[in-house]
Amino acid sequence: MNLNVLIYTVCGAGIGTSVILKSNVDKVLEQLGLVADVKAVGIAEAAQPNSPAQLVLATPEVLEQLGGNYSEVVSVDSIFDLAELREKLERSLG
Repeated sequence: MNLNVLIYTVCGAGIGTSVILKSNVDKVLEQLGLVADVKAVGIAEAAQPNSPAQLVLATPEVLEQLGGNYSEVVSVDSIFDLAELREKLERSLG
């Protein structure tokens, strides 16, 4: 099912942790039969109050820096734990 949803995966610069997290989110979405636009970004882009993302996934280390964001922000404890990602994506996306 194609969701009209933009998901940000976030890390400090948008080129390390966020890219790995994006790859794993893409895998989980495929397993769930869902299609969404997933973008790896840095904190500066994700923290914008007018962010177009409906869902933001980030590690606990960067969560407090995303306070001004109006998107749903979800903490991810392990970017490698596909079961955790699946649980959190199912909860957020329905």
